[in-house]
Amino acid sequence: MNDEQYMRLALREAAIAFEKEEVPIGAVLVMNDKIIARSHNQVELLNDSTAHAEILSLTSAYNYLGSKYVSAGTLYVTIEPCLMCCGALYWSKICKVVFGAPDDKNSYRRYTGDTNPFHPKTVLIGGVLQEECATLMKEFFKKRRI
Repeated sequence: MNDEQYMRLALREAAIAFEKEEVPIGAVLVMNDKIIARSHNQVELLNDSTAHAEILSLTSAYNYLGSKYVSAGTLYVTIEPCLMCCGALYWSKICKVVFGAPDDKNSYRRYTGDTNPFHPKTVLIGGVLQEECATLMKEFFKKRRI
């Protein structure tokens, strides 16, 4: 599978979050062409502001691997990670992070500017299925404003 195919799976997770009235962000963590974790935001369900898709996917992957690192893993996430998630991804030593749409309001860039908060070996790729990822978020917040 390629980046777009994995991002489509992350979009499915985001759609689950949307249906549960959670901010629609989904994530899929892949290692050696195998999905080892997937999740979506569960902040409202768990009453936990740290229950972001990225964090939940990392926790699931750690449990699956029996390790505190996912250095050979790639995380596909529908929206650019926030600063908290960047910290978790930094400590995971993840190989690659692929995100869909940028998030100018809540992304790590708002706080770090041009400074890279990821592990020095982490590759960052943005804009994969950007329109689809952004549209889901826009629909979610538009629905909230009515």
